[in-house]
Amino acid sequence: MNTPVIGVLALQGDVREHLIALAAADAVARPVRRPEELAEIDGLVVPGGESTTISKLAALFGLMQPLRERIAAGLPVYGTCAGLIMLADKILDPRSGQETFGGIDMIVRRNAFGRQNESFEAGVAVSGIDDGPVEGVFIRAPWVESVSAQVEVLAEHEGHIVAVRQGRALATSFHPELTGDHRLHALFVDMVRAAR
Repeated sequence: MNTPVIGVLALQGDVREHLIALAAADAVARPVRRPEELAEIDGLVVPGGESTTISKLAALFGLMQPLRERIAAGLPVYGTCAGLIMLADKILDPRSGQETFGGIDMIVRRNAFGRQNESFEAGVAVSGIDDGPVEGVFIRAPWVESVSAQVEVLAEHEGHIVAVRQGRALATSFHPELTGDHRLHALFVDMVRAAR
């Protein structure tokens, strides 16, 4: 069987939960913190956390430019929550000095669904995912304000875009890794297999 090696950017966020979800979806999962580890993977998950912190830490660890280059060259990548922000080509309301990896031609709004105490769970019907809605955990979640014609909208919640795909890049506003539902991770593993 074609078992891909998928990294989880281990600078902040639900690294352990993503490693578990990827393993459950039949991938070899490993944390990535250094450029040399980036060179050894077939795909990458960018977890949630705080997008400005991820941006600063990626620069500090020497990962910002190598990640941009690998994503631009076609590395399959999946971003959740802050990871969605990091994959956006443009942030509507960036913090001073905040940078992204890019990869999806979209404009995002940080913390669009509200503050920490307004976090919620909701069923989200995602195009390409069978057997009913995915349970999404929205924690200070962003949403996608707009996308180019190259971006496929996979899901909306309350009229706002919350899941997208462009080529080998996938992103969700919510955290599927916190629910035990590994269908989105399985979709990403299939994307990585197809790219090998």
